[in-house]
Amino acid sequence: MYTQQGLDRAIAEWLARSHSTPEHVWREWDAQGVALLPLGERFAAVRLPAGTVHAAVDSEDRDRVAAALGERLGGSIIHDRRVAGGTYYALIQAHAGFAWAYGDAAVCLGHGTYLGVPRIDRQQPPGTYWVIPPRYEGDLCAPRAIIDLVEAGCSRLAAREEVADDARRL
Repeated sequence: MYTQQGLDRAIAEWLARSHSTPEHVWREWDAQGVALLPLGERFAAVRLPAGTVHAAVDSEDRDRVAAALGERLGGSIIHDRRVAGGTYYALIQAHAGFAWAYGDAAVCLGHGTYLGVPRIDRQQPPGTYWVIPPRYEGDLCAPRAIIDLVEAGCSRLAAREEVADDARRL
């Protein structure tokens, strides 16, 4: 039976093995707390703008967003706060990008792309951190759940824009 520390180590090893030299990943995690991992083999990532996520879950509160994302997406999610407004990355099956049709609202990143992946224990700001850390090796989000989230967020943002347009016309 795994302890939490043993489980975290197994998950970190699974993540590190996505790189051709896993020891390089461990060095980056030790030095910076974040390592660049190649996407497209072990997993891909869907880049979700913070505005879309916050609209979908109807909150900007970090704890409420984390709870909603955990409930709705059911997999591992990273938040990168270094970008204005922040960006969420939902880890997804590597092959999902081949059929991804939501490029304008949420880009699926795969082969040829690297993602800054935090050390497994980085679960709060500052910087890049796990909103929902992996619970086991291969803990990925379901594509349909991501699509539902993106559609909900885009719909709410469009409705807000309509209201704002109506108000400007008055």
